[in-house]
Amino acid sequence: MTAPPAPVERINPTTWNAAFGFDQGQLRPAPARLLTLAGQGPVDGDGALLHEDDVPAQLALALANVEAVLAAGGMDLTDVLRLTVYATDVDAVLAAYDVLGERLAAVGATPPTTLLGVSRLAIPGMTVELEVTAGR
Repeated sequence: MTAPPAPVERINPTTWNAAFGFDQGQLRPAPARLLTLAGQGPVDGDGALLHEDDVPAQLALALANVEAVLAAGGMDLTDVLRLTVYATDVDAVLAAYDVLGERLAAVGATPPTTLLGVSRLAIPGMTVELEVTAGR
């Protein structure tokens, strides 16, 4: 039997971030286990890109891939300590952000999140990649 997740103290000196579903900071006890994920993109089990140029679908699949790695490590989205979103089109990702926000909100996860615009990602046609650190 695993221990319940440690309590999280949400640090938000202002409230603008609440509309985006993330905390500016989180204070947690040191996790007993730390899982670092490589960037997860919108690829299938063979690493082939899916949903070329469809930002909402790419975001959903990249998040599903994150969840698969978390599950394989005995964790879930509530264990995410930090989320970085890399995007080749920041405006398109912001327009589709509900795909990510709704999934996180469904489990009550509000990890500190950074959205970064990049000129390109590893696979041509890939518009989004998610990088996660998780702990329990």
